[in-house]
Amino acid sequence: MKKLPIGIQSFEQIVNERYIYLDKTRHIYNLAESGKYYFLSRPRRFGKSLFVSTLRCLFEGKKDLFRGLWIEDRWEWKKHPVIVVDFNEIGMDTPERLEQDIRRMLTSIGANLGIKIEKDLSLKQYFRELILQAKQKYKEDVVILIDEYDKAIINHIGLGEERLQTAKRNRDILKEFYGVIKGADVSNVLRFVLLTGVSRFSRVSIFSELNNLEDITMSADYAALLGITEEDMVKYFREHIESLAAQGNMSYKAAKEQLRVFYNGYRFSNREIKVYNPFSVFRCLKEREFKNYWFETGTPTFLVNLIKENDYYVPEIETLQLRDTDFSTYDIEKLRINALLFQTGYITITGLVDREENIYSLGYPNLEVKKSFLELLYCEYTSAEDTVAFLKIKTSLKEGRIEEFIEISQPANMILQST
Repeated sequence: MKKLPIGIQSFEQIVNERYIYLDKTRHIYNLAESGKYYFLSRPRRFGKSLFVSTLRCLFEGKKDLFRGLWIEDRWEWKKHPVIVVDFNEIGMDTPERLEQDIRRMLTSIGANLGIKIEKDLSLKQYFRELILQAKQKYKEDVVILIDEYDKAIINHIGLGEERLQTAKRNRDILKEFYGVIKGADVSNVLRFVLLTGVSRFSRVSIFSELNNLEDITMSADYAALLGITEEDMVKYFREHIESLAAQGNMSYKAAKEQLRVFYNGYRFSNREIKVYNPFSVFRCLKEREFKNYWFETGTPTFLVNLIKENDYYVPEIETLQLRDTDFSTYDIEKLRINALLFQTGYITITGLVDREENIYSLGYPNLEVKKSFLELLYCEYTSAEDTVAFLKIKTSLKEGRIEEFIEISQPANMILQST
């Protein structure tokens, strides 16, 4: 069996060290051949960074890495200068640190490309010069890939007024920085641009200086761009699923159904295409145990704070309906909890209520998310010593002990109505 790429975000490492790679290069080809400026939002740990790494290797002309993949004989293998700005590697606790670290990263990229730029330029001018000089030096159009574009903002949301002011100042720096990409002289030398992140800020917010991006977040053509489809499960993971089944003393069919219940269910468009959370699937197949893996990688502190501050009615989640415009139109000053819940992966599309009006129904994507999210909220609304009570609620309801249920759930009955 090939190895499972848990936490590996380098396409080159996955290929060279014989990890499983889900071939998404048909989608990549369609993106690169049909447009230039793109934006993609997906929940954390959904493969965005690996996607960026794959694009980087593709545009750098590393054909050997793509041997046997769909795109191998269809791509024009040129070596483009590629600028990757990864906000996972940038400090953002203050606006000054943010600007300093972006400049440091651009300097490092320039050095790797053999380009030296004057130090006394503003950040905006520095970025512009790097792009133009890369085109001049390599005689090929430039590719810009920006990963986790919004991290410097959402890391400060829901954490008090002082952190909110930091988020606003960081936003202003990023607006100007991203605006460089739209400049007439720069846009003429670009081959491909992609920004990825979790949130989708409105056009009048962070993207006011870059309003020519094509948002493919809810595009039906790219509904399966990231994540694992049912077909992928059979094609790439059959041996691992058989091993999981043997460990749990169950049939292959039963193990596959359990995987579906726990980790499938994410839907990002009006097409009825659902995908599994890749991180959770990899962890489950490796450890051969059904657990809440995705939730362990980081709790949504800002979401919990916003839910508490706004007295959000949690039971509404399972009967929620939204228009397509409600998924992205929010700003720092006007945060929409429903939009945030969708973007961060705690709810997903469950159906299309009205195709003509573009109204969707939403709910929890799967058992992993529902159980973990409700337990987290229960713990937040009760004292630490009461957290064990959460585990008793299901049992008391199942066995019809209503008085016991009422007594246990009293401290947080708002949360527990959704169970």
